[in-house]
Amino acid sequence: MEIFDTHTHLNIETFCGREADELALAQEMGVMLHNVVGFDHTTIEKAIELAERFPQVYATIGWHPTEAGSYTKETEIYLRKKLQHQKVLALGEIGLDYYWMEDPQDVQEAVFRRQIQLSKELDLPFVVHTRDALDDTYAVIASEGVGPRGGIMHSYSGSWGMAERFMDLGMMISLSGVVTFKKSEDLHEVATKIPLDKLLVETDAPYLAPVPKRGRENKTAYTRYVVEKIADLKGLSVEEVAKATTENAKRFFKLD
Repeated sequence: MEIFDTHTHLNIETFCGREADELALAQEMGVMLHNVVGFDHTTIEKAIELAERFPQVYATIGWHPTEAGSYTKETEIYLRKKLQHQKVLALGEIGLDYYWMEDPQDVQEAVFRRQIQLSKELDLPFVVHTRDALDDTYAVIASEGVGPRGGIMHSYSGSWGMAERFMDLGMMISLSGVVTFKKSEDLHEVATKIPLDKLLVETDAPYLAPVPKRGRENKTAYTRYVVEKIADLKGLSVEEVAKATTENAKRFFKLD
């Protein structure tokens, strides 16, 4: 069995010095491929370093909405250079975050729009973070349009109806450990109804640890629990969901 964790943060300080152990544990649980996401200078450099060190690791890099106020011309020059790296798969995570609200909505939106445009210029997919801003996130993506490489709604947490709207724009839906939570009824419906070819899985480690590890540090290995929950909701085998979501990720990211 081969599972692809399409969004993890093995590049943050939490995992410093034990990345190899984390990857070994992941392999024991069938999680064989990893997309490490960088969201500022420090984490971008680390994501690329890990992608260079480990053959099973890839990187996605972009400027997080909580960093929007520091996005400058120099930032964009830096991103353009780093996005050329052969193991960088996508531009992200980008979007809107009204929960932390580090920068005003208009600043976040301008940086979000610019990075969607940049993804198209560079022929890359984009990965979206949205928190307490789902309607505005939809409006921006609908306005800018999704390029031919598509996009991902990372750690999706909205309703089935909204998921359909995002898919109609050309977005993939990625489910994290939140789908395993007992009270995540909206996500249970999403997991049940979503066509397998539109679905990806992730951990967002070290955040959002799934049941039965909820409340602890999340690990990329725990993508296995996300796959198991989706399989249960869909009435499919774990192997079927693992195979479909891994094939989706490889196709989406243009990996052999």
